Amino acid sequence: MEKLKQAVTEIAYGQNQAKFSNLHRSIIPFLSFASSLYGAVLCIRHSLYRSGFFSKYRLPVPVISVGNLTWGGNGKTPMVEFIATRVADYGISSLILTRGYAGGDEAKMLKRHLLGGPVKVGVGANRAATANLAFEKYGYVDCRGGKFFERTDLDPKMGSRINSQKIGAVILDDGMQHWSLCRDLEIVMINGLMPWGNCKLLPLGPLREPLTAIRRADIAVVHHADLVSEHKVKDIELVVQDIKESLPIFYTRMALSYFFEPRNISTKIHLEALHDAVVLCVSAIGSPDAFVQTVEKIGPLFVDRIDFCDHHSFEIEDIHMIRKRLRQVEDKSGYKPIVIVTEKDYDRDPEILKHLHPFQVFVLCSEMQIIPRKGYNEDSFKSLLKELLQV
Repeated sequence: MEKLKQAVTEIAYGQNQAKFSNLHRSIIPFLSFASSLYGAVLCIRHSLYRSGFFSKYRLPVPVISVGNLTWGGNGKTPMVEFIATRVADYGISSLILTRGYAGGDEAKMLKRHLLGGPVKVGVGANRAATANLAFEKYGYVDCRGGKFFERTDLDPKMGSRINSQKIGAVILDDGMQHWSLCRDLEIVMINGLMPWGNCKLLPLGPLREPLTAIRRADIAVVHHADLVSEHKVKDIELVVQDIKESLPIFYTRMALSYFFEPRNISTKIHLEALHDAVVLCVSAIGSPDAFVQTVEKIGPLFVDRIDFCDHHSFEIEDIHMIRKRLRQVEDKSGYKPIVIVTEKDYDRDPEILKHLHPFQVFVLCSEMQIIPRKGYNEDSFKSLLKELLQV
């Protein structure tokens, strides 16, 4: 199954076309048919929403949607966390709505990062129902236009706690294709390393919608902009501006912070611990190239890698395979390698990584930062949020 998923990814992003195997060539007709079928269903779904046959639900607070047009690696979840913390700076408690896809690794990471703060995380496929449950539990306040609407049917015994936790904004994680919920601000994330692939719809290509869907966006964000050439960034800008010329484009990167070990997550390990070390990058994320390039920038002596498909849950068989590779790297280099994983991989199953002992496992922590470019920076981004929330 992993080989099949890898082959589909290589076809979607046009990787090594000259080296396509019989497996690649044999599945292309099936992927092409499925892509046409997907496009037809997408078109019908759009029509049903436009005609009003499918209704859209509006929440009583501002809704910020963070989504993307291609699968994985676009920085949606880091952007959701980035927005939630900036909204909190204005004294507004936000509710993050996430589907909890594939074991909910992203939701788990958000909860761990935001634990003890004013941000709530709601997990569920029915985002409206999840939001309403949170409103019933915490209450809500609408700050738009200076008007405040508060729930009155809550338990009066919880008054003071609810007053300090009322939800003032909703952040929709992976919301661009979740059309049943109205939004006040639409942010589309773009992976700078792999923006559009072969420009085909799923599953022949990586697109969840045609590129013309960019017209619905209020903000575009090019993620991993620090890892790509100026020429490539300009190419992305041209594509976006050709579709919607007035769309503001921001640029982001993942700034490295520190490592921690799965056996002791409270201890922060400095990035310099990787200097002159031999490492094995193990990841099951949407953009493993970005992860590996980031690790290489830290300055290890040698970097090897094992890539799994996005959201893959590590099994004991995988651990055996990783241990085998570690022994091979150790024999070849003469150094005991360190395993580096992402936070998402850790949160998917914190216990399984402990089975790699006695090899050290470091979890790489990072946070999203906006790269100033063409007059767009963090201040202007926060201004857009402030304008929306009318604080």
